[in-house]
Amino acid sequence: MIPVTGNILQQDFKIIQQPSTTFYLDIKNKRINGSVDGSEAVKQAVYCILNTERFEWLIYSWNYGAELNLLFGKPSGLVKTKIKKRIREALLQDDRIQNVDHFEFELKEKSLHVTFTVNSIYGDLRIEKEVNA
Repeated sequence: MIPVTGNILQQDFKIIQQPSTTFYLDIKNKRINGSVDGSEAVKQAVYCILNTERFEWLIYSWNYGAELNLLFGKPSGLVKTKIKKRIREALLQDDRIQNVDHFEFELKEKSLHVTFTVNSIYGDLRIEKEVNA
């Protein structure tokens, strides 16, 4: 028998959404420039998640990043099926992102250009990522 110490009702606590304000990473000029919030912060989070290889960096949780390097050299058909799952799995770790869908693929010489929609609490974002195949 499991002891019961009391009922925790939803009224006993309040969930507060934390602001998503973060430093703005100016990728082109390789510097931090001010701060961003809302959909721009989500767009930047998507960029950071997809450009961090999962399990490779000790400073990140095992839930952070995407497993895209293992797709290098695989047949394009296999890459297309796996990349959907891996991108969706990586991005849904962020609680501001509700869904990832509408994937489109364009096969180039030695890479696969992926375009997809990220449904966030701030609206829909169209994201592009190129993966070496």
